[in-house]
Amino acid sequence: MESSPPLTPAPYDTEPEFVPPSNALNITDSPSMQRLDTVRTRRIDPDEDFVNMPSRILSNEANMAEYTEETALGEIPTSIVSRTSGKVEKYELVTFKINDPENPKNWSKPYKWYCTCVVAFTCFVVAFCSGVVTADLAGVGKSFNVSEEVTFLTITVFVVGFGVGPLVFAPMSEVFGRQPVYTSTLLVAVVFTIPGAVAKNIGTLLVTRAIDGIAFSAPIVLVGGTLADLWTVEERGVPMAVFSAAPFVGPAIGPLVGGFLSDAKGWRWLYWIQLIMSGTTWILITFTLPETYAPTILSKRAKKIRKETGNARVVTEQQLNPRPFKETLYLILFRPMQLLVLEPIVFLVALYMSVLYGLLYMFFVAFPVIYQEGKGYTAGITGLMFIPLALGVTTSSAFSPLVNKHYLKMCAKHGPNPPPELRLYPMMFSCWFVPIGLFIFAWTSYSDVLWLGPAIAGFPVGLGFIFIYNSANNYIVDVYQHQAASALAAKTFVRSLWGAGCVLFTVQMYHTCGYEWAGSILAFISLACCGIPFLFFFWGEKIRRISRFAYSPDEENTPGTKG
Repeated sequence: MESSPPLTPAPYDTEPEFVPPSNALNITDSPSMQRLDTVRTRRIDPDEDFVNMPSRILSNEANMAEYTEETALGEIPTSIVSRTSGKVEKYELVTFKINDPENPKNWSKPYKWYCTCVVAFTCFVVAFCSGVVTADLAGVGKSFNVSEEVTFLTITVFVVGFGVGPLVFAPMSEVFGRQPVYTSTLLVAVVFTIPGAVAKNIGTLLVTRAIDGIAFSAPIVLVGGTLADLWTVEERGVPMAVFSAAPFVGPAIGPLVGGFLSDAKGWRWLYWIQLIMSGTTWILITFTLPETYAPTILSKRAKKIRKETGNARVVTEQQLNPRPFKETLYLILFRPMQLLVLEPIVFLVALYMSVLYGLLYMFFVAFPVIYQEGKGYTAGITGLMFIPLALGVTTSSAFSPLVNKHYLKMCAKHGPNPPPELRLYPMMFSCWFVPIGLFIFAWTSYSDVLWLGPAIAGFPVGLGFIFIYNSANNYIVDVYQHQAASALAAKTFVRSLWGAGCVLFTVQMYHTCGYEWAGSILAFISLACCGIPFLFFFWGEKIRRISRFAYSPDEENTPGTKG
């Protein structure tokens, strides 16, 4: 094969200019040529982690082996055929070396656990900030002389931000890495918490809450990817269980802390506590958490090698096979909505997750109605009633590693391509806990009945949340694989919008229908959703077969198989 003439080395104090071969053809597209990748030695990450790879910014010809395998020399020779000249252009793709200390998966377990705890705590703080303000919305209304419905907007605009932000921040992390997105968004959130705490009018408070919601959404969407960066699939069960509890424990602890704090200091301290906690997480993330995203680490390494050697042929896939900007924008903004509308699996799973997420935020309003309005309790005592909900969430999280082991045993019986429907067993089992808890919550909420009933009803609800949530996410990833990031973005967007809207009509629903029947309506809705996992368990294969986007084992297991 004919190669291009050698390049003249550039001075060591400047980086050689690299121009992506936009008019090039990957050698794998030519039947007479094969990609030169014989130096691969150890696979470090299975295909399930493709959702955490830069799929939206790389072309369909990109080879993810660079990010998922260690090599002895730290490089994979590759050749590209120019579409214009027809000549073979050779490059060296940078990889991690065997047991490379810069590979996050090779870091020591204590350090990986420290990083895990930092990002999980960050996720907890974000969720805490979403719910802590509910403890004293009446104080906000009194200070600014606005209606109860307007004070609920402080929750609504924040949660809407949770749905909008991931559409931007998840792709940004593929371009710039996890760490810059963490630090920049958290800094914005910290800064804009201050004007909320000292706000002189409701407009200022709502604007700052909206900005904080968007900024805080970045850690929520990035934490799962960070854990995938750090841990192999075999090790990931317990770390993922710790993380999965944070988004649900945070909102449960928020009203508990906020209740006593507002009783003692007033509603503005609900914002000062957010500043203290989010400021702490920003310091930890900025100064103690290094970059964990393999493509970003390797891109920096390639840049360093080019500068030291003057060899412009040392590259990464991000330079070799970038996706056109218009196509990238399409995948980021349009593909999630396309999946939501055209794919019944995405639509129904998003619907189910929306019901659960809305239920969580409706509790923020329903508990004060039942305990403060109905029983005359203080905000602090009302916050204590969220403890069983938090215990249910943590209990189900503790069982997550066992659920994963059970899944792996079932996979062993189905060969190399287990059906995605195996992910639905925990969902089919735990979905019943939610309506059971809600019916208990509804019919023990009489004003003259002991406080214990509605409180303990939170335990089965929390118990069902994590099993359903994790099972649904895993099912979407297995069904769509290369489209999973867009499918998850669609689910998050719809879920957040519904959760944001639910708080606006909860009080009216309880006043109009009565405590018992308002709670029963929620129970019946969640009961109807129990049919969704059974629908996909029995007919999921047929649905996938006619799907335009679902992954099929018959396809070549390479990036971009389905667009």
